Amino acid sequence: MERPQSGERHFTHAVRVGDVVIGGGAPVVVQSMTNTDTADVAATVAQIRELVEAGSEIVRVTVDRVEAARAVPRIREELERAGVRVPIVGDFHYNGHRLLAEVPELAPALAKLRINPGNVGFGEKRDRQFEAMIEAALRHDRPVRIGVNWGSLDQEVAARLMDENAARSDPQPAEAVLREALVRSALESAAFAEKLGLPPDRIVISAKVSRVPELVAVYRELARRSHYALHLGLTEAGMGLEGVIASTAALSILLAEGIGDTIRVSLTPRPGEPRGTEVRVCREVLQALGLRRFAPRVSACPGCGRTTSGYFQELASRIQSWLDGRMAEWRRRYPGIETLNVAIMGCIVNGPGESRHADIGISLPGTGERPVAPVFVDGRKVATLRGERIAEEFQAIVEAYVERRYGPGRSGQSRPETQGIPA
Repeated sequence: MERPQSGERHFTHAVRVGDVVIGGGAPVVVQSMTNTDTADVAATVAQIRELVEAGSEIVRVTVDRVEAARAVPRIREELERAGVRVPIVGDFHYNGHRLLAEVPELAPALAKLRINPGNVGFGEKRDRQFEAMIEAALRHDRPVRIGVNWGSLDQEVAARLMDENAARSDPQPAEAVLREALVRSALESAAFAEKLGLPPDRIVISAKVSRVPELVAVYRELARRSHYALHLGLTEAGMGLEGVIASTAALSILLAEGIGDTIRVSLTPRPGEPRGTEVRVCREVLQALGLRRFAPRVSACPGCGRTTSGYFQELASRIQSWLDGRMAEWRRRYPGIETLNVAIMGCIVNGPGESRHADIGISLPGTGERPVAPVFVDGRKVATLRGERIAEEFQAIVEAYVERRYGPGRSGQSRPETQGIPA
């Protein structure tokens, strides 16, 4: 199977997780995971709500002991009572087979089970305990993510491949064997699940590592050798900017090649940092690649020697803050508002041109330029703003444009006429 060309999606089976579809050509799904003690119902519900508000479409929770297992149905009930509809995924390691058996109300409360083949069991118990979890998924008609991780790789698979490699006349580097072990573990476990009766449209697979080149290589192989829905993400991506950049690099390469159906950015949060930061990074990556639109695209001048005055910086900051503040209401009132393109530019060099390319744009005066700001709507200059109220007057023009384009009776897909905007 040839690698997909840029812009062409790798075909995968469509997997329904609650009300969300992963794969099968559906839009790439954003997901995240709580870091609360799942047994703490109030804290977990609060964090799930935070993640959903940030844009997470699936949320995973740790199910590591009986208290956590018993809390999951209560978490589900609290979310439903609050009107929060989001699929909850149970993350199992070591004892998932036992928890699913001991807490019969657990599986029905979950939308999907996540199984790590390396942590299901060891020796003769491994297959039996894996089978018990697949049977629970079948019994409750739940999909399964088979999530391999290089930090907890199935040692039987790794040892077998190491032995095979040692016997070769041209042994491969250890890193190549490790990558193959990850791919084999995921695919062999998925094949075993199918043998037990789980259909391919109930299987999502992932094979996570913490370095970008290895992740890209592993997922290219998974895409080449299977049609299972794929979950992408670096594991232990890191903290702050380092984690954001590493995750963005890995996800962008694969998504641009059409590989990946659902994504997570696994950031280590700084003390007090909102958990939803990782969700916003996912959304920004998808929007930057043109795969999804979540909010209006704002092209803003970065500033240079032509814009050293505080005048431009203050105006740009005021307009950007106003746009951010209006989004909550605009999303409720104007379907399709996320397709809006706005330009906030800073001088005569690129300002007018960038503003013409946007749906609506303003070219603010740079250092030494006259305090006038031309406004462009749908590629046409419609106004020139002057004086102390440039920001407020531009905001009024944007507000009127949004109402005309996205208000009742408008689809937001075609550019409206600009009549009635003051010149």
